[in-house]
Amino acid sequence: MKTIEHHIEDQVCIIKLNRPKVFNSFNKEMAMQLQAILDDCEKNADVRAILLTGEGKAFCAGQDLQEITDPNGPELSAIVREHYNPIIERIRNIEKPIVCAVNGVAAGAGANIALACDITIAGESVAFIQAFSKIGLIPDSGGTFFLPRIIGMQKAAALMMLADKIMAADAEKMGMIYKVCADESLMEETLKVAKKLASLPTIGLGLTKRALNKSMTNDLTAQLALEDELQTAAGKTYDYNEGVTAFLEKRKPNFKGE
Repeated sequence: MKTIEHHIEDQVCIIKLNRPKVFNSFNKEMAMQLQAILDDCEKNADVRAILLTGEGKAFCAGQDLQEITDPNGPELSAIVREHYNPIIERIRNIEKPIVCAVNGVAAGAGANIALACDITIAGESVAFIQAFSKIGLIPDSGGTFFLPRIIGMQKAAALMMLADKIMAADAEKMGMIYKVCADESLMEETLKVAKKLASLPTIGLGLTKRALNKSMTNDLTAQLALEDELQTAAGKTYDYNEGVTAFLEKRKPNFKGE
């Protein structure tokens, strides 16, 4: 059985973590497969948006602890450096919108992978848990970078140190995720968002993503200069010309991601 399933539908690559018996916890095979699929998505012009979700009752329970405790398994440092860090960097650096449908518990690295996506939607029964402190570890997979920036230092510190279970509705109120929907309609709603993104001017969306990434570390002057640079680039695209022409002609634009 493949540890990850994926297919393309209406220019959206739907990626499903597929180790349901262990709540889609990561081992080396699954991490490397996800990296490879994300690389393919980046290169494939037919993929204009990406949707990430999990099979079964969980989105992702983080690292498979059986792999860590296996004397023949990879070292902890190698797992962080070679498995998770490249996944997070791909999620943030691929200049295509990435939507996450959190279909069940998201714990440890699983929670932080969800938070790294551009737009995260969760089912109403979902819980997010920064579970690392329960076994004496620190949050990885970008958790210490993203979470304090999203919800503030106090709440982030508390969630990380206490490993509180945060239900989807509370995660939405904190600004951790975009929105919550009924469990039974999660995939329908999330796929609708992903397909809408795929139909938009995706070069412009990718440049927006680049600007948002840089805003994490830029000062105002640097960010204004970057906006000038990226706006100039966006203004040279086919989709900008199509958008303006369609507006003037009072018709629906036909964007191509060019």
